[in-house]
Amino acid sequence: MCLAVPGRIVSASGEGLDRVGKVDFGGILKEACLAYVPEAEVGDYVIVHVGFALSKVDEAEARRVFAYLAEMGELEELGADGGST
Repeated sequence: MCLAVPGRIVSASGEGLDRVGKVDFGGILKEACLAYVPEAEVGDYVIVHVGFALSKVDEAEARRVFAYLAEMGELEELGADGGST
């Protein structure tokens, strides 16, 4: 199943369409394109789908989604490829 998942930006580099960042999904770090959320900064939470950050969310919302994913047993699937892209 393909889900849009919240994660916290831990680093960012580049500008415009080349802006990318490392995003922490509950301990699993993956790279994501940040071009669609130019206002997002290190420490912010973003919703990521297929490697693209689509929008910012607050920390409370991100934690709620992680709790739901844990209940459904979906968190393990985030790291299925070894935790990197």
